[in-house]
Amino acid sequence: MIIVCPLSDLPKAIREERPSAIVSLLSPHQMVPQINGYENRHLRLEMEDVSEARRGEKAPAKGHVDELLSFVRRWDQSAPIIIHCWAGISRSTAAALITQCALHPEAMDKDLAAQLGTVAPHAKPNRLLIKHADETLGREGRLIDAAQSVWTDISIYEGHRFFYPLHGSS
Repeated sequence: MIIVCPLSDLPKAIREERPSAIVSLLSPHQMVPQINGYENRHLRLEMEDVSEARRGEKAPAKGHVDELLSFVRRWDQSAPIIIHCWAGISRSTAAALITQCALHPEAMDKDLAAQLGTVAPHAKPNRLLIKHADETLGREGRLIDAAQSVWTDISIYEGHRFFYPLHGSS
């Protein structure tokens, strides 16, 4: 199970869900410290929530996607993984979709994105993260198209915790 939440819900989510792994995607000045008990099971990716690289900002990069893929492929799935960003809308939903693609390479991108849109209608996966993942995973634009189909005009400041079952799980 993948659990996505905003930073404001992270401490409560950890207490209630008891994850086996955590992924933090935050700006360098917002990054949380290592979480006690998760020293080897907490991936911290420093990046701004931007959809294109701009001078003076730490944009999502291919290296971030490589680190995420390596981390989630090592996740033992003995308990849920929590993926969070500042608001739980963009970077974390992109990372959740990328995680599904990494763990289920046979799955159709559009099916994984549709499932994401169902459990998180507020999701707006970060376009730059998705672009890098599409290239890295050899999806030939399918992941980009699928992620764009999830985007809505819903405008909220902060998402809520949601559960994104692993593909093929009930």
